[in-house]
Amino acid sequence: MKSIKLFYLRNCPYCKRALQYIEAEKAAHPEFEKLEIEMIEESEHPEVADRYDYYYVPTFYIGDEKVHEGGIFADEMEPLLRKALE
Repeated sequence: MKSIKLFYLRNCPYCKRALQYIEAEKAAHPEFEKLEIEMIEESEHPEVADRYDYYYVPTFYIGDEKVHEGGIFADEMEPLLRKALE
């Protein structure tokens, strides 16, 4: 299992939706419950965010690989989370 980092902004509507999609996937697929998602609010932790190459939130890294940047659709979340289980 690989670690997930999620860069987000508290007031971002796309980020809020991404968090809802994560919760929905965890409810539908119990195997996702064991995933650890490190959530980094970029305005509160700019020193961490500055070490990563992205421009839009939400941005997901699995391990050291950026796997998604920007708005996300519900049907994109399950494959993203499954990638972390590999």
